[in-house]
Amino acid sequence: MGNANESIESALVIRPKLDPTEIILKSDSPNPSPEASPATGRQTSVREVARLAKVSPATVSLVINDNPRISAATHKRVRRAMEQLNYRPNRLAQNLSSRYTKMLAVMLPSLSHAFADQYFGELISGICDHATALDYKVILEQATPRFVKRRLHLELFERRFVDGVLCLGNGDRHPFLTDFASAKYPMIIVNNYFPQWNLDCVVCDYRDAADQAMNYLFQLGHQRIGMITGSSRVQTARDVVDTYAKKLQLAGIEPQASWREDGLYTEQGGYEAARKLITRHSGLTAILAGNDKMAIGALHYLSESGKKVPDEISVMGMDDMRDAAFANPALTTIHMPLYQVGVLACEKLINRIQGDNEPVRAVLGTHLKVRSSTAMARDSVGSSAEQRPPAAT
Repeated sequence: MGNANESIESALVIRPKLDPTEIILKSDSPNPSPEASPATGRQTSVREVARLAKVSPATVSLVINDNPRISAATHKRVRRAMEQLNYRPNRLAQNLSSRYTKMLAVMLPSLSHAFADQYFGELISGICDHATALDYKVILEQATPRFVKRRLHLELFERRFVDGVLCLGNGDRHPFLTDFASAKYPMIIVNNYFPQWNLDCVVCDYRDAADQAMNYLFQLGHQRIGMITGSSRVQTARDVVDTYAKKLQLAGIEPQASWREDGLYTEQGGYEAARKLITRHSGLTAILAGNDKMAIGALHYLSESGKKVPDEISVMGMDDMRDAAFANPALTTIHMPLYQVGVLACEKLINRIQGDNEPVRAVLGTHLKVRSSTAMARDSVGSSAEQRPPAAT
């Protein structure tokens, strides 16, 4: 991952392409200097701490693990001895002797620059912030074909590297997720769901998001609405397309397959999809994209082709990523609470780890963010630039 590692918490060294046994904590590095005795230069032992504190080695172990059986005075004396000897506990040894490792894994599929993606960044930020608040560490993994073939996603548990896993960016082409269907391995799907598999999930309400978007475009008088879709292998993307088609039908408009184009969830994909849609149907008055990146790509194509947004054609996205407000024009979108999804998914996973066996099917609401990329349809009765709805904050 190169320099990208520097953006992760400094407590972690993350090498996703290696065997999990090679994922180490800096604080647990084999370099003896942090635990070396100032007098001798060698590693300090628990027995030496016990001798200085005038307690047993077992008592030192209980203090390290914050056992409530130890009095405040003894706890303070042992901690003072540890500081004097510059002793730092071996976290791996602690994990092996404890019921919990206090480690979580965030697992993404094998995608290019996945950890640099703003969408994943929002989810991971929510996860890491909540994990840190609860004294958990987070490691990052990519479920490459080799990783899955070697069943390393299960080895993370079997070799006690982690207590639970949060899976992001998965679709129907990832059947290895069914290995988590039993309660044996705590796992949460983050911002997607699989009706065909029995898996815990925390997800935004994409059906309601698409419903809000279509209602808003109808209010502006749009009827010829193109759709830039995400992957057909992702359930939430299918929810958006299904809602789009149903809303057209309910409005008495026959949805046409040629009004839809896959934008591959990228800016370039959105650019190409908009080009194909406008080439086929120059009379479209609005384009709804399944995420903001595709919508921004569409804006770029429309600007290059000389179509004025929103006077000639309106554009909407979904996500409300930070870039959306600074697009030209500023992008009308549906706000997805991705950070909160990460927080809640982390909370639910830790609850599961600690013994809560209730199924997790959490759905978070969304809301419309009106900006300047949408306006009244050019062919609606009495429409004009002056009738454009005011932008919402």
